[in-house]
Amino acid sequence: MYVGENENAKFWLSIMNGLKNRGVEDLLIACVDGLSGFPQVIEDVYPQTEIQKCIIHQIRNSMKFVSYKDIKRLMSDLKRVYAAPTEESALNELGLFRDKWDAKYPKIYKSWHDSWAPLSTYFMYPEAVRRLIYMTNEIEGFNRQLRKVTKSQTVFSTDDSLLKMLYLAMMDITKKWTGHRQDWGQIHSQLEIYFEERLSGRNL
Repeated sequence: MYVGENENAKFWLSIMNGLKNRGVEDLLIACVDGLSGFPQVIEDVYPQTEIQKCIIHQIRNSMKFVSYKDIKRLMSDLKRVYAAPTEESALNELGLFRDKWDAKYPKIYKSWHDSWAPLSTYFMYPEAVRRLIYMTNEIEGFNRQLRKVTKSQTVFSTDDSLLKMLYLAMMDITKKWTGHRQDWGQIHSQLEIYFEERLSGRNL
């Protein structure tokens, strides 16, 4: 666990280097939020890693610009982009989205277009792997549970006291993690094919 004054690229670079120094040799796929510079930090330390920008974060950021009366129709059109079966059809839908909405909400198309490379990584993979990597909801849910513990005490005497509280909370939260992902067998076999050379001789 790490405590930092600010979540920025420099902070995450220290974490990535720390992981590598502790023996993490490779990352296959990293799903990231919109933190500026984070993908570059990962690629600097693990240059072969596939970067997937969280689609849910992208959708939330897009909705900031939208009038309430347009949300339902615009979201329906946007879903045709991120739920498309292939990257080619997604790009086609993005073009149609631009034609329909660009005059009213030009920032949305520009945001998706400019971030398309990290947003579209998941189109390379089958449905089971896509569901695993296209969003960061699992870690956000974990973070929400940690915030419940700390919100009643906004000031800590030392970083160490904060770490101890978070550690105890984490131990309590993870006791409930007794289930397993039902489609892991399918995901495992797909990853072994896509990353055959990098996974050779390793346990996943």
